[in-house]
Amino acid sequence: MQIPISRRAQIVTPFLAMEVMEKAKGLEAAGRDIIYLCLGEPDFPTPKAVVEATRQALDDGATSYTHSLGLSELRAEIVRHYRQRYGVSIGPEQVLVSSGTSPLMLLLFSMLLEEGDELILPDPGYSCYPNFVRFAGGNPVSLRTDPHNGFQPRPAEVEAVIGARTRGLLINSPSNPAGSVLSGGELEALAQLPIPIISDEIYHGLTYEGDEHSILEYTNNAFVLGGFSKAYAMTGWRLGFLISPQSCVRSLQALHQNFMICANHFVQIGGLAALRHCSADVERMRRLYDLRRRQLVRQLRDLGFGIPFMPKGAFYVLADARHIDGDSMRLALDILDKTGVALAPGIDFGAGAEGFLRFSYSSPLEQIDEALQRIKAYLAERGKLPPR
Repeated sequence: MQIPISRRAQIVTPFLAMEVMEKAKGLEAAGRDIIYLCLGEPDFPTPKAVVEATRQALDDGATSYTHSLGLSELRAEIVRHYRQRYGVSIGPEQVLVSSGTSPLMLLLFSMLLEEGDELILPDPGYSCYPNFVRFAGGNPVSLRTDPHNGFQPRPAEVEAVIGARTRGLLINSPSNPAGSVLSGGELEALAQLPIPIISDEIYHGLTYEGDEHSILEYTNNAFVLGGFSKAYAMTGWRLGFLISPQSCVRSLQALHQNFMICANHFVQIGGLAALRHCSADVERMRRLYDLRRRQLVRQLRDLGFGIPFMPKGAFYVLADARHIDGDSMRLALDILDKTGVALAPGIDFGAGAEGFLRFSYSSPLEQIDEALQRIKAYLAERGKLPPR
């Protein structure tokens, strides 16, 4: 019997960085030595205070349902964090805690979008954004951005594509895949647009140059996605939050009650420990990422890769490799096959990044150095090393 697959499922495209990683895992299982620079997975262990608090929570029986918005103590701590770090005033009733930001995006887009409504997405951008929008019934509007502006949207560019069915603009700072950071002035200008802003702030805490700002400093007409995966090295814990305008909370809560119920009780206690006790751990990891960032950018430029701006946040470098091969997926797979270095193809992040490769520096310096030595030999073999 042929089981029909819904159109909604069929229009979800593969996550190419994961495809590369899974091919690399197959090569590794066959005995190859693989270096993974393809995913945004911190190589640091989760801070000890989080692990100990979660272990104690399990011993204390924190395995029940919680309030659907999240533990009141955790939401209050998120509010305190935003007040202290950004000077913004929000209430704990505006915070919805869930099992990562991915389910929160599904809920948020389902609330915002009727069938055929539009959401503006900068291109390049996180590869899963368009699939979330399509799955919720919306149409992603791709906004091509300038590499010399860090692939970040400018207000005039956004205004030019706003239509009758536009329901918002999604921004990401620090950004994936480019590692660029929007300044306070740029955020303030975007906040003046006549549409809601959805600000993905998952990489906050990992900014290396300049000040870090939240969209909530400049407008209340915004949604903020945040979490613990990146700055706190808690990817597998699956803990995120959404800060919403008060008028939308009840609808989001009803969706969460039905589809997610609540985030894991003991994991939320771990998140509380992260906010209260782990700022020094975050700073230590941030300093090491910064060291890797500067060394990786220097080495990539020496190898002839084009890097039009210095990435200032997250842990990614988006490098122009069009002088080697304009097909980034073909190039990523060839580099993996020939060198054992797994990289993310630029096309995964939109047509604006085709011909680029994304290098993640969420791996130790020793592995990064070894990967670049392998790539140097690969380029030499292809006659693509720059003249000395």
